[in-house]
Amino acid sequence: MLYLTPIIGALIGWIIFSIAAKALVKNYFLKRQQQLAASAGALVSKQLFSFDQIKTKLTDPEKIKNIIPLVEVHLDGFLRERLPKAMPVLSMFIGDSIVNQIKTHLVAEMDLLFPQLINQYLDDIQQDLDLERIVADKINSISATEMEALTTGLLRKPLSQLQLLGALTGFLTGLIALVITYFC
Repeated sequence: MLYLTPIIGALIGWIIFSIAAKALVKNYFLKRQQQLAASAGALVSKQLFSFDQIKTKLTDPEKIKNIIPLVEVHLDGFLRERLPKAMPVLSMFIGDSIVNQIKTHLVAEMDLLFPQLINQYLDDIQQDLDLERIVADKINSISATEMEALTTGLLRKPLSQLQLLGALTGFLTGLIALVITYFC
């Protein structure tokens, strides 16, 4: 029975460290969910998400050129079908050459106007959008059960290593107790 001391010590160490690991998850991460949410929100809004990068990409002349064919199709349909229906008198004066001229001039204006529109739109969104608060609110809305499962899943390997450390510590403690008992 005395020779089981290291094995019993390993089992006790594993159990104690398992309980400590679960307590760590519950007491540290779950009780600090709001603090973690605020930190994550700040990280996302300041480090990971840049409106300036988005503006640069969306106002890139090459991206604008990709939109122009769609604008041309829409303008053509408007000038040839919807405008004459809305204003029948104009249909007498507007032929193919005038439609093409109007479309050409409007498309050229759109090339200039789109980057300004997109910039203004993103400026308005940036003022109205508090990304830090949105991320923090989303993290805070995660239930305690979901947060525990998420944290445990992310920390599975370190928690397993902690449990093994507990078993090893318990085994060594039991082994030392066995040696002391045997020689004393």
